[in-house]
Amino acid sequence: MNTTLLSAMAALFGASIAGLTSVVTQRTQAKAEWLAHDRMRRQDLYKEFIEEASHCYVHALQHDEPDLAALVNLFAKISRMRVQSSTEVANEADQVGRKIVDTYHVPEKTFLQLREMLADGSIDILGRFSDVCRVEFDSLRAQQF
Repeated sequence: MNTTLLSAMAALFGASIAGLTSVVTQRTQAKAEWLAHDRMRRQDLYKEFIEEASHCYVHALQHDEPDLAALVNLFAKISRMRVQSSTEVANEADQVGRKIVDTYHVPEKTFLQLREMLADGSIDILGRFSDVCRVEFDSLRAQQF
């Protein structure tokens, strides 16, 4: 075999491997960037949901009439979670929304009753939601590596 042909084939093979490595590296970086962006979007959505749910819950504890605009915003965030999040997160967010709506049907709470709810932990309707979100983020981090 001709040494020139052998050298040309080795160069072509080397260039092919380098190109393939570059494509794989770029694809891996693009996936990592997409996952990081997705995680940030979810974090922002969950933060907004927690703030909105907290506001709605306090309102429900203190009033008989619902704040419809706030509830619509809350359920809009839940709908966004159905698109962007795991089923577990979306379901738990839905449960939080239902608890808030149901709270409007119970008598208004006095400060003493709120203090008792704080002491026994029953005021925390977002605890399970936070736990499910943490599991989801752990899963997303595992996918990244």
